[in-house]
Formats: sequence, C-alpha cells, structure tokens
Amino acid sequence: MTLSDGLAKVVLAAYGWAGLAAYPLAGSVLAYRTSKGKEDRARRDERFGHPSVPRPFGPLVWVHAASVGETVAVIPLMRELRRRDINVLLTTGTVTSAEVASKRLGDTVMHQYVPLDLRPAVRRFLDYWQPDAAIAVESEIWPTTLLELRRRQIPQILVNARMSDRSFARWQKRQAVAEALFGKLALVIAQSDVDAERFRDLGSWPVSVSGNIKVDGDAPPCDETVLERYRKQVGSRKTWAAISTFDGEEKSAVMVHRALKAHTGLLTIIVPRHPERADEIEAMMVERGVNVARRSRNDPITPETDIFLGDTIGEMGLYLRLTEIAFVGRSLSAEGGQNPLEPAMLGCAVLSGPQVSNFRESYQKLLRAGSARIVKDTEMLAKAVHFLMTNDLARIKMMDAGVESMQEMRGALMATLKGLEPYINPLTVKARLAPRAVSGT
Repeated sequence: MTLSDGLAKVVLAAYGWAGLAAYPLAGSVLAYRTSKGKEDRARRDERFGHPSVPRPFGPLVWVHAASVGETVAVIPLMRELRRRDINVLLTTGTVTSAEVASKRLGDTVMHQYVPLDLRPAVRRFLDYWQPDAAIAVESEIWPTTLLELRRRQIPQILVNARMSDRSFARWQKRQAVAEALFGKLALVIAQSDVDAERFRDLGSWPVSVSGNIKVDGDAPPCDETVLERYRKQVGSRKTWAAISTFDGEEKSAVMVHRALKAHTGLLTIIVPRHPERADEIEAMMVERGVNVARRSRNDPITPETDIFLGDTIGEMGLYLRLTEIAFVGRSLSAEGGQNPLEPAMLGCAVLSGPQVSNFRESYQKLLRAGSARIVKDTEMLAKAVHFLMTNDLARIKMMDAGVESMQEMRGALMATLKGLEPYINPLTVKARLAPRAVSGT
C-alpha cells in the first residue's frame, strides 16, 4: 500500500504536522520548521536517513520519542531493554530531548535525529539500522514510516499511547484513513481505558492498558550543589512555581506575584515550556516593574528578586525542589495541560487550570486523592496560592497525598514490558546466545 497525494492531504487535515510529513512536498516545509532553533545543523544529514554512528552487532530496537516529555517517559523502558542485552537506537525530534537523553543515559543507547517521513529518507534509515522492532511513544504516527515498516514486516508498537479529544474527533471524520493506518500497528499499549477504546475504534488491534509509564520513572534529577546554593539565597522566603507555562500564563503568574508579594515576601519561580521565549518573557516582566533573575545567566537570587526565571532545559528537578506549590501550565491560556506527575512525585501541592484534556486521567487520580486543585482563572489561582502558603496543614496534606498517589499509580512499566514480551523475549534470547555462537566457531 502507498499513500497517494490525496490521502496524505487527508492525513494532514486529520493529524496536523505528524501527518504533514507523509505529503511529498512536506520535506522542505518540515525541515524549515525543525531548523528554527530545534535542530542540530551539524547533524542535519540524519534527517535524511544518513547515519552518524555505526550499527552494533546483534538485535536492535528502534525507540522514537518526539520531545523531552516522551523521552523522559521512555527512559526506564530503554534501560530494561539494555538490561536484556538488546541494542537501543533512540530517535528524537529536538535538540533538547537529545540533551536530556545524553544526560540520563550516557552512551548506553545510540541517538539519531528521526528521519523525515519521506520515502527515500525512511528507506535509507531502515536499510542501515535494520531494527527488529520499532517502538513509538504516546501519539507518534508517521504514515510513510509506518507503511515502510509494515512492508518489511518490522512490528511497530505504540507505548504509553494516548489520543487527545481533538485528534480523536479529527480521525473519526476520516474513519477509512484511520483504519488504513492504525490497523497496521502491531500493538498499542495505552495509558487509560479511554485511550484504549479510542485506538480500538480507529482500527488498532490488539490494544492493552498499562497506565502512564511516566509514574514509574525516577524523579527529575538536579545538581545538589546548585540546589543548595539557591536554597541559601532563597532563605526563609515563601515560594511558588508556575511550570511548563505557555504564552499568557507568565502574565498571570506575574499578576499573582504582585497581588501576594506585599504580605508574603514572595519569590515566584516561572519555568516556561519553551525557554527560547525567555527574552520576550523577561521584557514583559520588566515592563511590569518586577525584578528578574535568570537561571541561564546564573543570576543570584537576591532579596530584591521577584521572579526567578527558569529558562533552561533539563532542570525541572531543581525548580520543583525550591518550592512546595506548583501551578502546571498550558491549562489557563492554552489547552491540553502539561504533565502534573513530576511535581506530585517531588512532593508539591499541584494547581492547574481547567484545560487538561491531554492528562485527564492523571488529574482525575490526583484530584480524587486531594493532591491537586483546579483553578478557573488568575484570580482563583492567586487565592489558591495564598491559601496554601498561609495554611501549613492544608499544604502538607496535599503534598503527602501527591507522593502517596504516585506510589499507588506505579506499575505501568511492568505492564508495558509484559505486553512487549512476544517481541522482546526472542530478541533477548538471540542477544545472549549470539556471543557464545560466535566464540564457538
């Protein structure tokens, strides 16, 4: 089966940029999009399927994680594959996700940038790496790649799979296209019953449910020396953090800070989802009369500092350890929400706006446990932050409930590995027998 231009256009309409790569004219457009601060120019050839490192001997699983969140989520799974002596090739779409993988995994896995979803690039990539299986994380569906994997009888598996309300509605309008693509997945391991049902409705089979593997990962790390330095600088000041913020939410955080500063001696920590916006965010803050210290400049936090701007990648563990209250963005002025599990894991009381459809099940569990609260607007956010800062019992109760919830939600990694057994167990046997076979010749 091949995708016609008309079908590719339908995929684009249904699934945005992920579908765009299937369209023959998309290469230059997608290359332009990914080059704007998100691509390592020195390794651009990898986008066209040209390798930059040698392929090792033995079985190999190709794991694809689009960005930082997906990369962090799949790290425990990659460690398990390596423990079974299976080679792992990780592809990502951004420089930042590559940096996170390097810091967390070192040279235990190989990294390449994912090839453009164009037939020559995909074929060149697969000809060289010859993966025994391909594992994608969460919602990555690349039509040309999927069809080429199917042609070569290489199973493609989707783990920690989720399907947003918007994407599901779009695919439902193009049921025939959805079934032509999703039906070619060898296995889908979904985050929730709702996600599983959606993938089944779109033609995937078999589909199982694991829970969210992000819960089974380690807490985000930090440099203890840097943490201790900032803790001394913060001293006894009260703090709160607005993390993974999108445009408009930084303004809300500044409004909260200005409303509460007078009677709390407040330090506000703001961590934008896209650090490349830091100059624009700082200019907005200065215009509003607040004093900003930026992590990227290694600025000290002084008694005059109002806002500590966390404009670095891979240091969420640092920022969350400097506070006990965390508002999670993309939920007030943008839709979908961001991952609330890391702040809960590190013992923060979690606040969020109402737009959390991408993490609905996680929030439902945290809300039921009493470890998260939903605020509908900036005024309600300010009241919630003030309440938690001035009521130690309520704040500590939320913090403890979050840690307890994380423990109860664990188990997704083991469920995922169980689902993968038919695919990885033969590779483990092959990997462990191959050295003995070679030495005996």
